[in-house]
Amino acid sequence: MHPSTTEAVAAPSASARSAVQILIMAVAAFIIVTTEFLIVGLLPAMARDLNVSVAVAGQVVTLFAFTVMLFGPVLTARLAGVERKKLFTLILLVFAASNVLAALSTNIWVMALARFIPALGLPVFWGTASETAGQLAGPGNSGKAVSRVYLGISAALVFGVPLGTVAADSLGWRGSFWVLAVISLIIAALMQLCMPTLPSSPQKQQGEKQTDILKQPRFLAHILLSVLTFTAMFTAYTYLADILQSLAGVPANQVGWWLMGFGAVGMIGNHWGGALVDRYPLGAMVLFLIVLGVGMTAAAPLAANHPWLICALAVWGVAYTALFPICQVRVMQAGAKAQALAASLNISAANAGIGLGAILGGLGIGQFGLGALGWIATLIAAMAVAIALLMMRKR
Repeated sequence: MHPSTTEAVAAPSASARSAVQILIMAVAAFIIVTTEFLIVGLLPAMARDLNVSVAVAGQVVTLFAFTVMLFGPVLTARLAGVERKKLFTLILLVFAASNVLAALSTNIWVMALARFIPALGLPVFWGTASETAGQLAGPGNSGKAVSRVYLGISAALVFGVPLGTVAADSLGWRGSFWVLAVISLIIAALMQLCMPTLPSSPQKQQGEKQTDILKQPRFLAHILLSVLTFTAMFTAYTYLADILQSLAGVPANQVGWWLMGFGAVGMIGNHWGGALVDRYPLGAMVLFLIVLGVGMTAAAPLAANHPWLICALAVWGVAYTALFPICQVRVMQAGAKAQALAASLNISAANAGIGLGAILGGLGIGQFGLGALGWIATLIAAMAVAIALLMMRKR
């Protein structure tokens, strides 16, 4: 066979293999994010079973988020030299074990431990999986690859949490964690069988200090931009269910379906964001932050008119979901000499923004009412746009 013919046959084969490998990482992402957020739907039943109030049980959600924020960058830097297939498999095994521990919890302290352990692995997975997806996809395709991995996030938010809550009704809240444990083991086995042996971070092999990127003002500006972006997103999104119920008059038993539709439409934004960010990282930020602001500000005034409200939510959902991969790829590009650490720092920035958004949204409701949340969130988004434009000007 002629060499060129052999190459032509090998290229699609390699492309198919990388697509399967990225799909496996996307499923792993689904399991990891479902493990993080499933507990929200399980809190009432879990609180009753563990003899604590829902408010106390809810603190395990806070524990997870702040563990990700505080430990993620350090652990990602420490584990940058570990071969990728081994690292991914280990993280999934840790998640399987922690889900088993959660299922067997006899009190809130055991449950807290069962939440603390996987929270250590989540940012490491995102930092290294995003970087590895880019490696598997090849130059110029990292945005698309990361957006495919991020489909795992969207799928978990749209389908994982609702399906887990439904499963809890039939299997009990412990049964939901058992199911996650089994699936985590299956994906760990697929990782071991299908993923190639991948080198650790090139920057680690070159002997460069990953933390050197923290000395770069422009990189720090990218992190600040992520904090502001997620703060804007979650100032309003945290209270979207309340907006739907209180302002739009959506019955409580239908709110979940509205949220599912919000996330499903948002998957379009995941695709568009991944396609644009490789070429125009800051330009994509500005575009989708503006679209986000339009959707958020329009939602409350249009709440009484459901067809128009659906249009506003569609605009909001597309921008909301697009900004996840855009922020991740943008920060990874900015920290090209330490991509794993950069990606983990973006996860920490996102968690900081999620927490700040929830706090600012709560304060906004107290001071100005629920209907003002869209404007408050859009003002924060405008600050992010201003920083992005300034960075584009000084590039």
